[in-house]
Amino acid sequence: MIAPDFSTMTKAELRAYIIAHPSDKIAFHAFVDRFTAEASPETFDLPKSNADIDDVESLIKQRLEQLK
Repeated sequence: MIAPDFSTMTKAELRAYIIAHPSDKIAFHAFVDRFTAEASPETFDLPKSNADIDDVESLIKQRLEQLK
């Protein structure tokens, strides 16, 4: 059997392959590596109070509106 070339697959194709072949660890690692490489390096502190949680919720809503 010829192994698929995960580097030539689109994100959607790779995701579909992972779903169809859940035991393929090499494919899973390729999937995680690709998405990790493209992820934002920005990190955030955990909310420490109810006010912080409200702020996070508000920021998420703002970001979702920006993406529309």
